[in-house]
Amino acid sequence: MANQLDLEEQEQLDELKHFWSRYGNLITWVLIAVLGSLAAWNGYAYWKKNQAAQSAVMFDEMEKSLQSADLSKVERTFNDMKERFPSSTYTHQAALQLAKMAADTQKPDIAKAALQWTAQNASDDGYASVARLRLASMHMETKSFEAAIKVLDDVKSPAFQALVDDRKGDVWMLEGKKAQAKAAYLQAFNALEERSEYRRLVQVKLNALGVEPADAAADAAKKSADGVR
Repeated sequence: MANQLDLEEQEQLDELKHFWSRYGNLITWVLIAVLGSLAAWNGYAYWKKNQAAQSAVMFDEMEKSLQSADLSKVERTFNDMKERFPSSTYTHQAALQLAKMAADTQKPDIAKAALQWTAQNASDDGYASVARLRLASMHMETKSFEAAIKVLDDVKSPAFQALVDDRKGDVWMLEGKKAQAKAAYLQAFNALEERSEYRRLVQVKLNALGVEPADAAADAAKKSADGVR
């Protein structure tokens, strides 16, 4: 009986040796690849966490400079963050803060550069969209209406579409294109929530053009019904 068990164990051992001789290298390389991927992922996660921590520290320093109204120091800190942590959300926030301070202190070139960088480099649609909306406003102030519309056309986030339409309406009003402005304001009004304060502001703009949104909606519904007939 013992001999029989020994023979079975030997056969299993031989099969195991045969299997390992055939597939051992493949299994080893697969394990190495898997373990390597895990190590790389853990390393990347650690690197991202470290980058975020460092950029947060720099952002804190920048906020202190903002409080002291030191524009040159704010700009230097942002440029350092931009070079070292271009993908960090703290850097994108810093760009918007710099742009606001520069605009408030009559430094439009610095503000525009910060906004353009954010619009082109922010991975978050929210930051990129806000940057483009602010940049469009700056173009409006210098009567660069074509540039303002172009920037607004680049806003792709649906969450900001109502704001884009409203801003386009403002541009077209400044250009004297009242029909286009009216259409843009109506789109913005219809997209905004009913109880939104911003919606009331858009309604004021429409009323100034002699348009009552409720009447406009009724007219549109009537035309649609007539078209179906």
